[in-house]
Amino acid sequence: MAPISLILSLAIGPEVIVIGAFVLVALIWVIATYNGLVRTRNHTDESWSGVDTELKRRYDLIPNLVNTVQGYAKHERETFERVIAARNRAEANHGSPEEQARDENALVGGLKQLFAVAEGYPDLKASRSFLALQEELITTENRIQRARRFYNANVRDLANRIETFPSNVIAGMFGFEKREFFEIEDSSQRENPSIDFTD
Repeated sequence: MAPISLILSLAIGPEVIVIGAFVLVALIWVIATYNGLVRTRNHTDESWSGVDTELKRRYDLIPNLVNTVQGYAKHERETFERVIAARNRAEANHGSPEEQARDENALVGGLKQLFAVAEGYPDLKASRSFLALQEELITTENRIQRARRFYNANVRDLANRIETFPSNVIAGMFGFEKREFFEIEDSSQRENPSIDFTD
């Protein structure tokens, strides 16, 4: 009795085996490409949550910072209100990265004004609580920049996979979409707020 594989090969024929092997390889490629796109999309989502976490950390610091400065510069009420309003808008924004970047730009501008006010108060610049908040904000700003770069790198990788052939075929079939970069539009605001008050 001949082995089953020999019977199948005689019944099926070599052409069918070649076609079957080709279909199998193509199916494996589709699955691998799809899974790669899903992984890249998930990395992008995860990295955005890292940006969001660091932004929330900054939002939590700002009221303490404003209160500390306000204790020394009571007549700068308009600046304080502007910073708190910008902070509240940025914190409440859960839109696209582009929309959030606009609110973050306004917040960074407000922080720069707040630090400009603080510059005129030597006692404030020497205050331990102000110095501690200043250091915490510097650390937070650095962490935001790292998280932003990591997110943008994942957005770039996802866009590359969606736009390049042949993975763009699978991306189109399954509805994968590019994500927005989280960018600061004004180049003067690409730097961390100037908050060095030590003499």
